[in-house]
Amino acid sequence: MSFSAHPTAIIDEGAEIGDGSRIWHWVHVCAGAKIGAFVSLGQNVFIGNKVAIGDKCKIQNNVSIYDNVTLEDGVFCGPSMVFTNVYNPRALVERKSEYRETLIRRGASLGANSTIVCGVVVGKFAFVGAGAVVNHDIPDYALMVGVPARQIGWMSQFGERLDLPLTGDAETTCEHTGQRYELRNGRCFVVS
Repeated sequence: MSFSAHPTAIIDEGAEIGDGSRIWHWVHVCAGAKIGAFVSLGQNVFIGNKVAIGDKCKIQNNVSIYDNVTLEDGVFCGPSMVFTNVYNPRALVERKSEYRETLIRRGASLGANSTIVCGVVVGKFAFVGAGAVVNHDIPDYALMVGVPARQIGWMSQFGERLDLPLTGDAETTCEHTGQRYELRNGRCFVVS
């Protein structure tokens, strides 16, 4: 098995691309990029040199993933969402030595036109709403919206809002999968 790429895609020599991945029109993958298996890179996507993308990620059209961004397995990046890698950029000031690490944990969804400011960790299966601006770490399963992003709830692995309060101790079940979730000390997690 191998990956497929549209003839307009530019894949620099040295890039690592996993089996079953699909690369669409006008994509540029830089030489140092590491892309897992069964990844979809939509039209007009850019992948920088110091980028790692896990298996089964979906990167929608017009997304640029710059150096020092890591996506774990199963991350969804909505159309035209944005990553940064310098906190205070200036065209006249060289800051490549100041790139901040950004980590998107397994199964997280980043909505269309959302922005992830560099240096944050987005927790596993977190859900960032369309247009939100994330400028701080996000816990696992958190539902985030707004500018700046604020938490308004919790999401299941299936991608549905959970019936849990923002704080306190509580339990619920995902109506689609039957998985049980607990909220304890500000953390949401699967118990079965």
